[in-house]
Amino acid sequence: MSVMTVADHRIPRDVAELLAAPAAYADGRIHKAYAWLRQNEPLGVAEIEGVDPFWVVTRHEDILEISRQNDLFHNGDRSPTLIGQEGDKKVREMMGGSPHLLRTLIHMDAPDHPKYRALTQGWFMPQNLRRLEDQIRVLAKAAVEKMAACGGRCDFVKEVALHYPLHVIMSIMGVPEADEPRMLKLTQELFGAADPELGRDGDKPMEERDFDFGVIIDFSNYFRALSESKRAHPTEDLASLIANSTIDGQPISDLEAMSYYIIVATAGHDTTSSSTAGAMWALAENPGELAKVKADLSLIPSLVDESIRWTTPVKTFMRTVTADTEFAGRDFRKNDWLMLCYASGNRDEAVFEDPQTFRVDRKPNRHLAFGYGAHLCLGQHLAKMEMRILWEELLPRLSELSLDGAPAMSESAFVNGPKRLPIRFKMS
Repeated sequence: MSVMTVADHRIPRDVAELLAAPAAYADGRIHKAYAWLRQNEPLGVAEIEGVDPFWVVTRHEDILEISRQNDLFHNGDRSPTLIGQEGDKKVREMMGGSPHLLRTLIHMDAPDHPKYRALTQGWFMPQNLRRLEDQIRVLAKAAVEKMAACGGRCDFVKEVALHYPLHVIMSIMGVPEADEPRMLKLTQELFGAADPELGRDGDKPMEERDFDFGVIIDFSNYFRALSESKRAHPTEDLASLIANSTIDGQPISDLEAMSYYIIVATAGHDTTSSSTAGAMWALAENPGELAKVKADLSLIPSLVDESIRWTTPVKTFMRTVTADTEFAGRDFRKNDWLMLCYASGNRDEAVFEDPQTFRVDRKPNRHLAFGYGAHLCLGQHLAKMEMRILWEELLPRLSELSLDGAPAMSESAFVNGPKRLPIRFKMS
């Protein structure tokens, strides 16, 4: 990395440290840091003890442009998530030099990425999802009835937001309903590894909480047994498709199959859960917005997009520069590491009018929460459909809503969202 460039564009230490501090993503300090960076150093270098230096990309237009240039900015050359030097060293030792514990779509670049993405892409296209709408609506109605049975008070995260999207994706995958609590716990332990309440080893030192290999082993053991079953007795579900997939005429490897199961089983519900809970939290704090969407249910798709922008469950992804290049007035060097800050791009004042305000009728809403380019979220249409259907079933019955205590966000610099949301409500 160019010494002159680093010296000219070094981010102040106190701001840089927040980028790697899981607690900052839970208590809101990260949004203040992002606002400062967009104003003062929108493309600067973070130097944090124990972590390789990395560029921090905070403007909407820069995130878009980097996401467009998949040949120049790779996912797979280094870790696509922020990891410390010790954590990276341990992963490479375990994986024979590879920087990845898993080999999911987010760890791949062309030519492999489009081949593996194509395996399941058809499942997540709108024309295929339409046939699932009635099935998903049944699950949404059940979620609303469960909320109604709470008697006017509940933790919306624990009673509704966690379980409804989980049930949808597990039904599609072919995972038995009895195994859903196990899938939820493992997902929380994976994405919440640094959270003292959610992580399996929350009392471990921060530098040892970049990942939890035990969680990945448990996931893999479960899906390996499921995969063997689906090979022997395939059914009309996503797990059977993955189990029997081939690339270039050869069955996909055990690592790639397990990785595929894990990314679908985790990202397939956790981010939707977070956006759903984020919407309820925002509506509870903004009764005028709740009244607006209740009075005009045609605003529900707009509410869905705004809640995704507002929450932005996937906070960051890392990219690696593949060749020396000039970008936005900065000199990037081959192997430089970049952090794409989606939650910053989604509150960029240059793109969004009054970005710190939740608006159910925001138009246009060019949010980046699903990424952009080749790595655009595979499940975006399913996520939006699930949320739309839930609000179609819930809002006509919801007459009053307020917070019933202090909500809380999970502590993670990668994927986070509400982990507690106590509410009071009245339903017809």
